[in-house]
Amino acid sequence: MSTSLSPSASASGRPPIADAGPQSLCAREPRVPAERLVAEMVPPPRFDSVRFDTYDPDPAQPSQSEAVTVLADFASGLGGAHASGSGKRRWFAKKPVVSTAPRGVYLDGGYGVGKTHLLASLWHATPAEPALKAFGTFVELTNLVGALGFQQTVQTLGGHRLLCIDEFELDDPGDTVLVSSLLSRLVEQGVALAATSNTLPGKLGEGRFAAADFLREIQGLSAHFRPLRIDGQDYRHRGLPEAPAPFSDEQVTKAAYATEGASLDDFPGLLEHLARVHPSRYGALTDGITAVCLTDVGPVPDQSTALRLVVLADRLYDREVPVLAAGVPFDRLFSDEMLNGGYRKKYFRAISRLTALARDAKPLVSQ
Repeated sequence: MSTSLSPSASASGRPPIADAGPQSLCAREPRVPAERLVAEMVPPPRFDSVRFDTYDPDPAQPSQSEAVTVLADFASGLGGAHASGSGKRRWFAKKPVVSTAPRGVYLDGGYGVGKTHLLASLWHATPAEPALKAFGTFVELTNLVGALGFQQTVQTLGGHRLLCIDEFELDDPGDTVLVSSLLSRLVEQGVALAATSNTLPGKLGEGRFAAADFLREIQGLSAHFRPLRIDGQDYRHRGLPEAPAPFSDEQVTKAAYATEGASLDDFPGLLEHLARVHPSRYGALTDGITAVCLTDVGPVPDQSTALRLVVLADRLYDREVPVLAAGVPFDRLFSDEMLNGGYRKKYFRAISRLTALARDAKPLVSQ
């Protein structure tokens, strides 16, 4: 159940309010048309203004500066007409031109080293109108196929100059085969590829699945990319103070009522609601929300719930929505078993991003 407080509650000590109080994510059941899924395949708002020259390489990690150089050259090579047409430079051209060179770049590195910043910078730097470039997470790409169908997705993206895939994740063999087939078709049509992941393409799925067919699909995908390693520590923790400790339920509730456009839900109720909303709608779930306020935050009970929370954390982070929480700290959301399992990098990414959003939310609490 979601937290629901009436305007009259202000008489019991809560601040007076001008409207009905905070919204509830649990009361939302968004419907997202396929057209919106396509139109939203652009870098998220957090990365609207990023560029290669706004990336701050760590002097102790030369691979970061090298990545900027390689990606800038890659972007400049995508100028001119689509690869299947005419132009001075013809990257990944269709038949009869045959190239054995890698057909894309794969940014490999840990969470928080700036991979998404670089991927978005590549999208911005590629000399093509936005309608000829697509940017989305792996989950958003699979959701697009689900909404449009495979052939229509190929037709929709086949005329693009560039497809950027953020957080390339292979959570089940079915998605592996689907995306492998999709990328192969797009490469044939001259689409350049770029992706981020926490693991090298040839190592995706290691520790998760052992099926020989699954691993063969991984190896086929890895041939499309030039791996580009980016070393470094999580920039969100580099020289920054620790994330604020969780607040009390009373503090979070008071802040929710005092913040225009905020939502207020109890954490267990929100987790239950996420199971009823398709992950492709988590972005729409947060439309218009200026801050997410959560009470009774506790450990996530199971892996399916945890993976849904990861997707929500990604959408909140993309949209720069602060998260104010009461309960256990975010680094205690996931069990030791989860943090040591095959999805550990997803969970560490979620912790890192929620920590950053919690830091952003601290000013919402009156001191």
